[in-house]
Amino acid sequence: MIGSQEEFVADLKKYVGAVDESAVAGIVKHLGIALQSRDASLVAASDPAEMERVRDSFLKRKLALTGSDEELDAAVKEVVGRMAGVHDKHRVTVYYLLAEKFGKLEAFHHKGDAAHA
Repeated sequence: MIGSQEEFVADLKKYVGAVDESAVAGIVKHLGIALQSRDASLVAASDPAEMERVRDSFLKRKLALTGSDEELDAAVKEVVGRMAGVHDKHRVTVYYLLAEKFGKLEAFHHKGDAAHA
């Protein structure tokens, strides 16, 4: 796997005060094989096709958001904008920040996690 849970948590601490480590673990599990490849583990924010994939595959399918493409695109742009100056935008970080923005971090909690039961 490219990166460890500890590295993702450290990266997220640059953007949020308290990191929900259970949600990070769930996002890592969700991404699975994508984290095996450096290229797939990063979000290419300058690639319009990549931004569409984030919107369609993550926001619409995984998070079941129903906003317009324009609204969802604006959210993706806002999140990657928060990471301006960072060349390697970790997919885990981008997905976490998007899930947090929409109040959907609990979607990644493990069902048996007593801390979030």
